[in-house]
This record gives sequence, C-alpha cells and structure tokens, in this order.
Amino acid sequence: MGISGVVSLIIIIATCFISYKGFKSSDFFAKLEFGVEKILLYRDYKRLFTSALVHVNWQHLLFNMITLFFFSFGLESTLGSGWFLFLYVASALGGNLVALMVHRKNPGYSSVGSSGAINGIIFAAIVLNPGMYIFFLPGWLFGLAFILFSIYGIRSGRDNIGHESHLGGALAGMLIAIAIHPSALVNNTIAIILMFLPTVAFMIVIITKPQLLFVDNYWFTHKYNYTVDDRYNAKKRNSEQEVDRILDKINQRGINSLSKRERESLEEYSRK
Repeated sequence: MGISGVVSLIIIIATCFISYKGFKSSDFFAKLEFGVEKILLYRDYKRLFTSALVHVNWQHLLFNMITLFFFSFGLESTLGSGWFLFLYVASALGGNLVALMVHRKNPGYSSVGSSGAINGIIFAAIVLNPGMYIFFLPGWLFGLAFILFSIYGIRSGRDNIGHESHLGGALAGMLIAIAIHPSALVNNTIAIILMFLPTVAFMIVIITKPQLLFVDNYWFTHKYNYTVDDRYNAKKRNSEQEVDRILDKINQRGINSLSKRERESLEEYSRK
C-alpha cells in the first residue's frame, strides 16, 4: 500500500466510524443524510457531502467499503493523494447534485451512502485503464453496461437504489480523470466515448425534456419554484416531524435527555 494509500485508508476508517455512529444514533444519522427538503428549503448544503459518510446498515457499509478498497489504492498511487481526495469528494458531490436534480420536487426524498463517490473512483480507473477487468468484463464494457442500467433504473423508478447518484458520480469521475490525465482521451478515445455519450445525452434529456422521464427540470426553475404555500406547508410538516421525534425521545429516555435546542423547539411549538 505504501504512503500513496494513506488517504484511501483514512476515508475507509472515517466512513466506518461515522457510519457506526449513525447506526447507534438516529439523531446523528438524520443530521448527515441527504434530504431534498433540508437542502433546497433550509439550505443545509453540507448534506451534499456528509451523506457519503453514513450508511443504512452494516451490509450497505461493508459492500461499499470493500468495493472502495479494491479500486482506491491503485488509483491513489496513479493520481497522487491530493488528486485522489479531490476526485472522491467531487464525485460524492456530483452524485448528490444529480440526485437533487432528479428528485427536487419530492421534498421527502432522502438517501445515504458513498456509492456516488465510489463510482467516481471506479469510472476514473476505467478511463485511465479501460482494458482492466471487472467481474470478468473489460472495464469499458462494464462501465457502459453500468451506465445503461443506471439510466434504466432512474427511468423506471422500480427499486430503492440511488441510480442517479451512481450516474452523477460516474460522470464526475470520468471528467476529473480526463482533466488530470488528458492523454487518456487520446489513448482511450473509443472506450471513453462509449461511456460518456449515453451519460451526457441522458443528462441533456433530464434538463431539456424532463417530462419524458417523469422528473423535474432543475435548471428552469421559473416553472417549478416553491410557492409561498409550498414553503409554509413544508416548514410546518418539518416542524411537526421534529416535535414528534422529540416527544418520542422524551418517552424513551426522559425529558432530561433533551438538548437545549430540542427544548427550545418544543417550547416554540407549544406557543403556536
């Protein structure tokens, strides 16, 4: 592993530690998860990054960390630790931004996990070495199949998998790898085009013709802005949910378990 694997190891350890804290505390988990309402309405932008540090359960965490382990150390050695860290964080952000684009009219949508960031790592590795084998397939073929499957998953909406964050992370990973090593675009042109074109084409469709995919247009917000009533109802619903959570906490642990902020929220709600 050597010195070049330090960042990879730190990411794995930090993600396991923070995810474990999320398993033990629902309050801690809720503060870090990706949530459309929390980001768009309350501008809690840190969730675009922190959601990559928490997971639903041990199975979810272990699958992601094992995948990261197999791809990260070699790529960190190739890119250097600084660029590798940038790639990981930027891919997490890219994945969550695409999820925000797709689900922006669903304020209750939430997600967690480092899949977007890890897909950025995988697709960066494929861009640099499309001949590598993944599950007995050449890397470029695996990448193309994965992208097409993600597009189908977003379009069908038939499962509980964050295909949009996978696709956004993959696109970010490809772009960053090319930016760091432009020679890859010359050496691996066909493989990159095969993966890049369907991804970009799908993004264009989401932006320009969202009605074809039953998703909302993130960029042309004059059509889909929150109205005053939307904001009021969302705020009221969020307040009621918070009070329910506080009351459940009192029931389970007693009133002395409340934080200062929770006490203030309860008092404010009681005055309404």
